[in-house]
Amino acid sequence: MKFNKQTVLMLIAFVMLPSSVLAAPQLPANIEWLTNDTDKVFSSPKATKGGTLKSFLLSFPLTLRYVGPDANGGFRSAILGNKMSLVASHPNTSNLFPSLATHWAYSDDNTTMYFKLNPDVRWSDGKKVTPEDYAFTLEFMRMKDIVAPWYNTYYNDEIGEVVIYDDHTISVSSAKPRPRNELYSHVSINPTPRHFYKDMNGFVKKYNWKIAPNTGPYQISKIKKGKSITFERKKNWWAQDLKYYKNRFNVDKVKYTVIRDINLAWEHFKKGKLDAFGLTLPLYWHEKAKGEIFDNGYVNKLWFYSDPQKYAFGIWLNQDNPILKDRNVRLGIAHSMNIEKVNKQVLRGDYSRKNSYSSGHSEFTDRSIKARKFDLKKADEYFNLAGWSERGGDGIRVKDGKRLSVSVTYGSDSHTPRLVVLKEEFKRAGLELILRKMDGAASFKSALEKKHDIWWGALGGGDFPQYWGTKHSTNAHKAQTNNFTNTDDPEMDKLIEAFRSAMSTEDRISLSRKLENLIHHHSAWIPTLEVPYSRIGYWRWLKLPDVPGTKIGGPATAAFDFGSSFNTSDGGMFWIDTKLKKEVLKAKKKGKKYDPVLTVDKTYKISD
Repeated sequence: MKFNKQTVLMLIAFVMLPSSVLAAPQLPANIEWLTNDTDKVFSSPKATKGGTLKSFLLSFPLTLRYVGPDANGGFRSAILGNKMSLVASHPNTSNLFPSLATHWAYSDDNTTMYFKLNPDVRWSDGKKVTPEDYAFTLEFMRMKDIVAPWYNTYYNDEIGEVVIYDDHTISVSSAKPRPRNELYSHVSINPTPRHFYKDMNGFVKKYNWKIAPNTGPYQISKIKKGKSITFERKKNWWAQDLKYYKNRFNVDKVKYTVIRDINLAWEHFKKGKLDAFGLTLPLYWHEKAKGEIFDNGYVNKLWFYSDPQKYAFGIWLNQDNPILKDRNVRLGIAHSMNIEKVNKQVLRGDYSRKNSYSSGHSEFTDRSIKARKFDLKKADEYFNLAGWSERGGDGIRVKDGKRLSVSVTYGSDSHTPRLVVLKEEFKRAGLELILRKMDGAASFKSALEKKHDIWWGALGGGDFPQYWGTKHSTNAHKAQTNNFTNTDDPEMDKLIEAFRSAMSTEDRISLSRKLENLIHHHSAWIPTLEVPYSRIGYWRWLKLPDVPGTKIGGPATAAFDFGSSFNTSDGGMFWIDTKLKKEVLKAKKKGKKYDPVLTVDKTYKISD
């Protein structure tokens, strides 16, 4: 059989089409397209454009990549905050609303979501976002080249496929059925610019400092290595007039300056070189947030209650450490932690004790679980059971010529006073705690690479408890995963897998509670403290909506969608009154006073 040239070219083009296109079925006949244009907007119609938000970083990021080695640091949230998802979650109602897609629908078996893509979506470089960019996300995240084992596993085991139906319609499927109210958080993926990632050989080094195109309101415009990173708002951003994005992302630029000492950052703030500063720490709220700039009304104070996505604040004990591998030692540590004294002595009693790994997730939480109390007698019993019954001349326990000594890695000077109190209490119990302060990025990297004994910090949760990344054996004993405790327990694995597969809310609640009890039993993660509010100081020229924040996102001072990991969109609600800024700085210079402003907003307070 002979083919003419045109037929051959058509056959070649057909073969080169993505498999998802070749195999694409017809859309279900009974598909029900959904959207949301009824939820109340959370931005302010008073907002104006212009100005530069000046913020700071305690350490310069190790990379601009959002995946791969060193990517999972604090600055990653700013990068993800400009990577939009197919749908977004409303920060007050948790209902979905349009983002990269205008409409969505569900399959009858709850494995798949269908999306109508917004044809106006553009990359930062002006190129159109295509359905193939969504399909490339799966290909990209599954590549070994990105050196991101967690993402490799997740996108292979948990995401099924992306099917392209036409230029504006796709579906994304989960590898297993999921409750409908959770399905979007798995399949509402970001597109990945195939035209940018042309050569993946040597990805980690090649793309370490390259600025990838994004779909969000800002793009990195200037980098001074080790000193600062500046984002610039896009002109004629494709989403600027959409209902839930209008009157948001108002400043022209967001500049992050590296200030490695929090006390120095505070001095910058007092001089007006930073626009806002977190005052949640009692030291700042009760003691430092005083004086001329507050008394004369140049800087406003906000105490804002919220109900955010829950975080696992605690200490993470690396069970690959021979000392910490013994559960009796871990229980001894739990009973040696005088968290109540830390809260009273260092934090003025402003915080609350966290009790369990997933506390705060409503019915998913087993409220009968209580954090182990400080009890030196019980600590002594457990350390003795582990064979650490003898003490050296300095009171530290010894066994086989070795001291009961471990280090704690942490990334903020503000936490040093807390750990100093714990260190002294541990010493009474016969345990030596060595404080290992690093900058934030280095501290987190140390935990990612499992080079810690104990890590002091928190990992983010979500609308529902998260166990697989931090507790499943798949992520143990290897670098670049979040299993910081190196938990490797077949029983826990089975429960986690069942939890991820369960479709019934009742089953998921039951499994979550069993997991919480097993985590409590292990005592490789020990809860510390939590706080249901944020306190912020901000210069008078920084303007906030009438309700100065959201239920999930907290105060409206975030530049980007920092909750984008969970598809929550709440960033960029503030604006800068550039005329008032000049007036305030002039008034400050001349000693002119305004009325002080202290706002305590309880709109989203859970209970009194």
